[in-house]
Amino acid sequence: MISNLAEPLEVKSRAAIPELSEQLEKDLVQVFKLLSDETRLRILMYLIREGELHVTALCDKLGQSQPAVSHHLALLRVAGLIEARRDGKHNFYSIRAKHFHRLMKEIFEGMQDQEDEIRFEDFVLIHTP
Repeated sequence: MISNLAEPLEVKSRAAIPELSEQLEKDLVQVFKLLSDETRLRILMYLIREGELHVTALCDKLGQSQPAVSHHLALLRVAGLIEARRDGKHNFYSIRAKHFHRLMKEIFEGMQDQEDEIRFEDFVLIHTP
C-alpha cells in the first residue's frame, strides 16, 4: 500500500466515496481513460491554452500525422470533452469545459454530508464551489 509520508498510516482515514449513478460512473470511467493517454491530454492542454485550434495546428504542435490526431479528436468529441466548428475546409476544436465540470459537480453533490474532497492513495480531488 502506498501512503502519503506526511500522514502516519494509522491516522489516515478514507473519505466516504459517494454512491454514483450508473451513467455518471460510466461517464467518469470514459473521461479518465481518455485523460490517461498522453496525446489526448496534450491536445486538451493545447486547447485550454489556445481556446481553439484546427487539426493542422494540432498536428504541428504534437508532431503527429493528421489521421492520428483526428482519431484522438474523435474520441474526445464523442466523450463530449471537445466540440468542433467548421470554417471553410478546416475544423476548429475547442474544450467543452461545462461537461467535465458537470461530471465533477455530480460527484461532489453525492457527498453532501462529507468534506468537499475525495482522498485517493497518492492524491486528493478537492471541490471548491
